[in-house]
Amino acid sequence: MCGIAGTYRWPDGKAVTDRLTDTLAHRGPDGAGRYSHPAGDAEVHLGHRRLAVVDLSETGAQPMASGGLVLTYNGELYNAPELRAELAAAGVRFRGTSDTEVLLESWRRWGTDCLPRLRGMFAFGIFDERTGDLVLARDQLGVKPLFLLRRGGGLVFASELKALAAATGGSLEVDHAALVASLLYYWVPDSRCALREAEKLPPGSWLRCRPDGRVERGRFWNLRDVAHEARDSAPPDLAAVVEESTRRHLLSDVPVATFLSGGLDSSYLTALAARDQPGISAYTIGFRAEDARFEAMPDDLRHARRVAERFGVDLHEIEIAPDVLDLLPRMTYHLDEPIGDPAAINTFLICSAAREAGVKVMLSGMGADELFAGYRKHLANLLAVRYRRVPRPLRRGVSAAVDRLPVATARRGYRSVRFAKRFLSFADLPEETAFRRSYTMYDQDELLALVDPDLAGTVEDVLTEHADVYQDNDLDDFVNRMCLGDARMFLPGLNLTYTDRASMAASTEVRVPYVDVEVVKAAFAVPGDRKIVGRQGKAVLKEAATSVLPRETVYRPKGLFSAPLRAWMSRDLAPLVREVVHDGVLVGSGLLRRDALARMVAEDAAGRRDFSKHLWHVLTLEYWYRDATSGSGQSTRSTA
Repeated sequence: MCGIAGTYRWPDGKAVTDRLTDTLAHRGPDGAGRYSHPAGDAEVHLGHRRLAVVDLSETGAQPMASGGLVLTYNGELYNAPELRAELAAAGVRFRGTSDTEVLLESWRRWGTDCLPRLRGMFAFGIFDERTGDLVLARDQLGVKPLFLLRRGGGLVFASELKALAAATGGSLEVDHAALVASLLYYWVPDSRCALREAEKLPPGSWLRCRPDGRVERGRFWNLRDVAHEARDSAPPDLAAVVEESTRRHLLSDVPVATFLSGGLDSSYLTALAARDQPGISAYTIGFRAEDARFEAMPDDLRHARRVAERFGVDLHEIEIAPDVLDLLPRMTYHLDEPIGDPAAINTFLICSAAREAGVKVMLSGMGADELFAGYRKHLANLLAVRYRRVPRPLRRGVSAAVDRLPVATARRGYRSVRFAKRFLSFADLPEETAFRRSYTMYDQDELLALVDPDLAGTVEDVLTEHADVYQDNDLDDFVNRMCLGDARMFLPGLNLTYTDRASMAASTEVRVPYVDVEVVKAAFAVPGDRKIVGRQGKAVLKEAATSVLPRETVYRPKGLFSAPLRAWMSRDLAPLVREVVHDGVLVGSGLLRRDALARMVAEDAAGRRDFSKHLWHVLTLEYWYRDATSGSGQSTRSTA
C-alpha cells in the first residue's frame, strides 16, 4: 500500500510531481522514489511513497523500471503467486518477490488484457518509454483511489485529492454540485469530485495518454454486467469462497491484524484468519459509558472479547473518548472530501494504535453489508412493501402517533423511536425514491430548503443521478437491486473512501476480503430471498459463518461501527454547532440557509427529531469548505 503521483506533459512537471509526492508522505513512510523521462516534446514524471508490505527489500522499491516500462503502483495483488508462476513458466525472470514486479511483467505480456486477470486492490500508472504512452488504471470495485486532472494535452494524477489541490497552488474551485450531493448522502459519490476539473478514475477502468495529446479510455470490468451474469449462475459454496478470499488477503511479509467489532462480519474474518495465523492480533473499540448510555448503543465489546477468547486472538481494546474538537479538522483534512461519517474517527484511532504496536496491515469486514443485504435499510425497504398494503387511514394514524414521540430526553436517547420515524419517512414512497430516502439525509423539499435557491437545478440533477444509477440494471430481484445500488454508490463513495483515507493517515493498510471479485460474483449468484429471510439480513452469510462461529455470535443483533453522535453534539460540540449556524462560512457565503440550520438545531435539542448526523456533516462540510476556499481566495460560488 502506497501513495502514487505523477505528471504527463505538464508545465514544470518535475517540481509539481515533487509536491504531489511529498503531500502523500503519510501513505508511505518507508521510502520515496522519483522517475523522469521525455514524452514526445514534453516529459513524464512519476512519484511514489512506499509502505513496504511485500518484499521489504530494495527490489520492491518504486517507481519500478524494467525493460522500457516504468510503474508506480498502490495496492496488493492477492493472486500474485499464480501470475508469477504463469509468467515464470513463459520465461520471465524475476529479480525480487514483490507483486509490483508481477504487475509490471503482466503488463508487458498482456497489456490492458492483464487487468481483468488481476485479483486485488490497485491503482497505478505505467509508462512505456518506447511509445511515450502513460496508462492509469483502477481496481474493479474502487477499493483504491486515483484522482486526475487534465488541462490541454497534459495530465496530473495522485492517490489523494489534497495532493492535486496542493500541486496546482490552490487554483481548483469548489464544485457545488458535488457539495449538494454530499449534503444528500453525507459523502461525495464516486462519479463526482469536490473540486472542479479534478475527477476520479472510475472503478474497473483505464485511461491512456499519448504523446500527441490523444486520450483513450476503456473499461475492463463492470459490476452491473457481473451481477447480471452471476444471477444465472448456481449459488456457490459461500463459506469456501469467503475462506479462500480471507486466506489470500493474509499474504504479507509483515504482521497482519484484524478489526474485531464483535459483529458477524469482523468475527467471521477474524476466526478464519486465526485458523491460518494462530495468535493473530485484533483491535476493537469501546465508548465512554455515559456516551454509550445516552446513545443507547449495544455493548459490542463483550462480544469481541468472547470471539477473541474462543479463537486465541490477541485483543487490543481502544476506548473512543476523543477530543472531537481537535480530531474533526484533522479528519476533514485527511478525508479529502466532505464525508460526514464519524466511523472514520474510529478507523483512524484503531489504525493509529495498531501502527504504534508495529502493525502495518489490517483486515476489515467492510462490504459484507452491501453485498449480502445486512443493513437495516434493506430489511426496512422490504417491510415497506408490506406496509404499503395497510389501509391508508390506518397508516396516517400510525404516522401521527409516532411523530409525537420524542427521540431523546435529557438523559437518554430512544433508538426504536428514531428507527420508527426514519421508516415512516420513506415507507409510502416508490422503490427507488424509498431506497434513496432510507439512507440519505434529506428528502427533496428539505434539501431545497437548506441550500441556496440558485442550486435548485443542481438538487434535481443529483437526485436524477441516483435514480439513473439505481435503475441501471435488469435484475428482477428487489434485494439484489438494492445490493447492486449499494455496491456501485455507497460502498466506493463512502465506506471504501473513508477506510482508505483514515487508515493511510495512520500509515496503515486495510484490506477488505469481502470486497473481492470472487466474493462479489458469489454474492450476486445468491437470490435475495436467501439474503433476507424473515427479519434476518445477511442470512446466507450467517449460514456460512456457522461452520466457524458459535450461533450466539452469528445471530446476535447487528452491532454498530459508529460513534455516539448525540452525546457529542449535546456536549462536546454544542458551542461549535452554534458558531457554524450563526457565523459559519457556509452560511456567510449563502450556500446554506441559516434559518433551515437553526430549525434543525432547535428540533434536535428538543428531542423531536434526531438531526445529530445531519449536524455532524454540516460541521465536516464547514471545515472542508474553509480549507478548500482559503487557499484560492475564492469568495464567489462556482456554477454547477
